[in-house]
Amino acid sequence: MGKLWQKGYTLDALMEDFTVGNDYVLDRNLVAADCLASIAHTRTLHKAKILTDDELTSLEVALAEVIDLDRNGEFEITISDEDCHTAIEAYLTRRLGDAGKKIHTGRSRNDQVQTALRLWMREFIVHMVAETNQLTDDLLAFAQNHEFVPMPGRTHMQLAMPSSVGLWAASFAEELADEAKQLLQLFPLFDQSPLGSAASYGTPLPLDRSFAADQMGFAKVQNNVLYANNSRGKFEAILLDGCDYITLTLSKLAQDLILFSLPEIGYFSLPRELCTGSSIMPQKRNPDGLELTRSRSAVVSSCSQRVKSIVRSLPSGYNRDFQDTKEPLFTGTKTALLVVRVMRLMVQRLQVNEAALRAGCASELYATDEVLRRLANGGSFRDVYKEVGMDLESVAAYDADETIRNRNSEGTTGNLGLEMQRAQVKMLQQSCDSKLGNLLGSYAKLSKNAASLVTW
Repeated sequence: MGKLWQKGYTLDALMEDFTVGNDYVLDRNLVAADCLASIAHTRTLHKAKILTDDELTSLEVALAEVIDLDRNGEFEITISDEDCHTAIEAYLTRRLGDAGKKIHTGRSRNDQVQTALRLWMREFIVHMVAETNQLTDDLLAFAQNHEFVPMPGRTHMQLAMPSSVGLWAASFAEELADEAKQLLQLFPLFDQSPLGSAASYGTPLPLDRSFAADQMGFAKVQNNVLYANNSRGKFEAILLDGCDYITLTLSKLAQDLILFSLPEIGYFSLPRELCTGSSIMPQKRNPDGLELTRSRSAVVSSCSQRVKSIVRSLPSGYNRDFQDTKEPLFTGTKTALLVVRVMRLMVQRLQVNEAALRAGCASELYATDEVLRRLANGGSFRDVYKEVGMDLESVAAYDADETIRNRNSEGTTGNLGLEMQRAQVKMLQQSCDSKLGNLLGSYAKLSKNAASLVTW
């Protein structure tokens, strides 16, 4: 089978390489999603009496075969196919003849790829939120296990005020929890079907777009057909931005761990099985995973910016530029999820060196506490502040444990609210489980062979 747009001439080889790029490789991510969307489309064509009962049945069976072949790594997409859509249609045509040639009726590759991407991104959100939520839970467990272990608090990288390992870990947990919830709030945006928008302007065929959306488990149709196509790239960037905030937080966590695990500081020890070595220095144990977490955070940011730059000045309607948003989408999302998984391993196996943490709590850490203690005897804050600042050696000895436990307003070292945070983690996990169950249920209604679309 030739290209879907074939018009009786052969495309120049250089132009073919240039226009196809690595799209046929990237599309391996979308084979199952495209098959499910194609089943929904065949049912819509059947409802419109464009396909017969027998054609519908044979197409559904053949599309299920493609899903199986793809799962086993046996479905091939070649550069001459250009993308998975052509490869799938070619398979259907070889298997079924004219029935395979009918499947593209009323559909463009524009809304076809949009729908496959939308299915993939919708599910990815749930996986990303669930994994981030599990990391949040790991951090909360770590915080609870070391809740009252004293730790120097720092500003400007200098000793500042008394803190605790519990406060430090729980701060990242709460930040990630907010970012995960924010990402899940995007789910309704992605839970709308672009199928039926065709090449940006719909078709004159009596295709029931709501029926197609319902078949795929979408909550609604993305109504305006031109908006449906114009949203390509924009939705990808929105998803990448959500991932970017999460990896930005993890970059800071990675930097803290690199700093606090330095031999000269030694607050934490990194698990050796998560560190690499040097090719020349036999003593080295390098925190490469943490360093790459910092750089991979930048990769996610750059992917989001790359997509925005591609779509920034495009006119309305489909433009081939959209093709180049696919690679940063998959690179950015997969990188973000991998970073979350790596940091889960790091947190789960991180060792706390309590003696080093206590030793780091030098007397100057309690200078502000001393100011407030002396204020109990009268005077103004500014005068006592100057008095203490001019004679730091006079700061009284403080009990580190008592100091952090006595800070008991909401969210401070003596009152972290960990149980409340863990309850929220549980609620978010239940929401993810429910959404993923609904998605898998909608896939099963299309094909019993269907499974998760987000795999690697």
